[in-house]
Amino acid sequence: MLELAVLALLSESPMHGYELRKRLNTVLGTFHRFSYGSLYPCLRKLQAEHYVTADDSSAANRLGGRSRVVYTLTAEGKERLAALLGEGGPSSWEDEMFGVRFAFFGKTDADVRLRILEGRRGRLEERREKVRSALARTRERFDSYTLELQRHGLESVEREVRWLTELIETERAQAPASGRARPATTVGPPGEPPAETSTELSTDPAPPTPSDPGGNGNEAPPAR
Repeated sequence: MLELAVLALLSESPMHGYELRKRLNTVLGTFHRFSYGSLYPCLRKLQAEHYVTADDSSAANRLGGRSRVVYTLTAEGKERLAALLGEGGPSSWEDEMFGVRFAFFGKTDADVRLRILEGRRGRLEERREKVRSALARTRERFDSYTLELQRHGLESVEREVRWLTELIETERAQAPASGRARPATTVGPPGEPPAETSTELSTDPAPPTPSDPGGNGNEAPPAR
């Protein structure tokens, strides 16, 4: 999770540790709080894997000021980021990871975004049914406050499901514009599926016209 967030932020511009932590907490603070105790081990690991470089030869150092190491994404780091953004499996749908993935949807391909949104919605729909079943079974054993807490949790899940549905519909509506153009269709006789028609220009030569027996675009010479 932290690896993806760090690489994604460094893809925007090089940063020193203080600035990077500030950006992490600004972008993802709703879901996680990041400390130096977790950030710097991650940066050292990324350095060892040649995904980032660390440069401490800043102007402040040359002038005798406070040292600030600037971290920069490498070519290998860009490839690693692209690979992480291309993943859309079950781990991307879980509570721990979904917020991070969603924060960087602007860097993620449309088909991967849709797969993550649909997976997240399916996971929450399963959770919603479990909460409903639990409420039905244990309603008589809970006091009013516990029941209210359970209802609040159910409403939160239902609200997120509605939100995800809206996002999915938007992604699907935008898909034709951002993806390949689909072939046009023509309506056939009842009981037959629509036929696809190509919108590509033909490269075959045009058939000869009566005034052009040779098909070369010149008029026929007059008879002598």
